[in-house]
Amino acid sequence: MKKTILIVLLITSVNCNAQKFEGLALTPPMGWNSWNTFGTDINEQLVKDIADKFVELGLKDAGYEYVVLDDGWMAKERDANGNLMADPEKFPHGMKALADYIHSKGLKFGLYNCAGSKTCGEYPGSRGHEYQDALLYASWDVDYLKYDWCNTEKLNAEGAYITMRDALKTAGRPMVFSICEWGDNDPWKWAKDVGHLWRVTGDIINCWDCEVGHGSWSSNGVWKIINMRKDIRKVAGPGHWNDYDMMEVGNGMTDAEDRSHFAMWSMLASPLIMGNDLRTASKETIKTLSNKEVIAVNQDKLGIQGFRFSNENNMEIWLKPLDNNQWAMAFINMSDNPVDFVFDWKKHDIGDDVNGRYVDMKKNVFKIRDVFNHKNLGDTSTNLKAKIGSHDVLMVTLKE
Repeated sequence: MKKTILIVLLITSVNCNAQKFEGLALTPPMGWNSWNTFGTDINEQLVKDIADKFVELGLKDAGYEYVVLDDGWMAKERDANGNLMADPEKFPHGMKALADYIHSKGLKFGLYNCAGSKTCGEYPGSRGHEYQDALLYASWDVDYLKYDWCNTEKLNAEGAYITMRDALKTAGRPMVFSICEWGDNDPWKWAKDVGHLWRVTGDIINCWDCEVGHGSWSSNGVWKIINMRKDIRKVAGPGHWNDYDMMEVGNGMTDAEDRSHFAMWSMLASPLIMGNDLRTASKETIKTLSNKEVIAVNQDKLGIQGFRFSNENNMEIWLKPLDNNQWAMAFINMSDNPVDFVFDWKKHDIGDDVNGRYVDMKKNVFKIRDVFNHKNLGDTSTNLKAKIGSHDVLMVTLKE
């Protein structure tokens, strides 16, 4: 009896002092996740091929590092000791061997599970097995855990995610903890000390501005997701990000829409998690995804989430403060036709009330850089003039 009491007290002590791993995700995580394209139809060779493409296509050099397996990697039942098992047909060599392969490429390995009794795909969830699962992930050298919210019955979201956070910390291997409860429980109010990123919406779908019903829930297009939440940008920053879901770049929208999608995720300081099949991606898709100047806006060390500057005449204008007194701006043509756009810098005050950053454009002149096309566009002493295609974007940085 004394031994049992001692063990309980030790575990309680660890839990009381547990925190998330600090020093991780100081900029929004960048990587790839299997769900958007493959659902649960994943296997060992696919994942190795994707890792190879990170290197071959220059995506690793552009900053992408996490290869994350979503739902469906595990067997349908736990083993006799209650441990999760990799599906022996999909992953015949197991998760540790796959992690070793990904690490050999200089990349990092991520897995998925769920706070409920079962995952969204009806595989074993972590409820009641949090510490057991965390130890297993650590033994497999996992670097990133996406933790979903299906089949949770009456669980308290904050409490459930704290439990897994504490389990990961106790297991001892630093892992990025991705909270995926779809924004239903206002994670931006409590998740800063629990995870490194948290979903703010339900699932994305590969369309510009649509909502697709699935019975009791819906998937949302790019702009539906962008417009879904208000007043949450102030909680984002290094090590704690609002996650607008995995990207649909390369999954069926136009190249222009893909550029705007990528620009907006960069402006929003959202994690840049690719969701397409890199083995068959077009040159234009890879050109967009690997654009280092756009990525630099997302990865800016200040970690300030951008915001809507104006929205009139079918032109969305977004603004994001950057390090060294620089700014990023995105001009998105929301109409179905190309537009000849003119922006008079002297008629607009540029500022960010949340972060106390302001510029008097009548007194300050900035050099303008077109980050998608890698060219200079003069400076702010004269009007900005551009032709912007339907659903396309002009994204610029401003530097004194």
